[in-house]
Amino acid sequence: MATLTALGYFTLFLILSAFAPGFMTGTVTDGLPAGLLLALLQLPVTWLAIGLYEHTARRYLDPIADRIRKEAAVEAKREAGQRGAGR
Repeated sequence: MATLTALGYFTLFLILSAFAPGFMTGTVTDGLPAGLLLALLQLPVTWLAIGLYEHTARRYLDPIADRIRKEAAVEAKREAGQRGAGR
């Protein structure tokens, strides 16, 4: 979800740049164009997406990956034991 949000924001920025130049060159405050403000906001949006992805990965994906690794190690030991006993 965070990735889609960041990509959506970037896509919106590109669409506004291409089709709404009047809006992008309009000033928000003294000398700060809306386009520059939106461009500068891309950095925190990207950081937020990265942070949410890392949080989600650590909470949900890493435990699954650890379980799969442990099961694979047990299976490898079992197969190695069967090959050694079959000789």
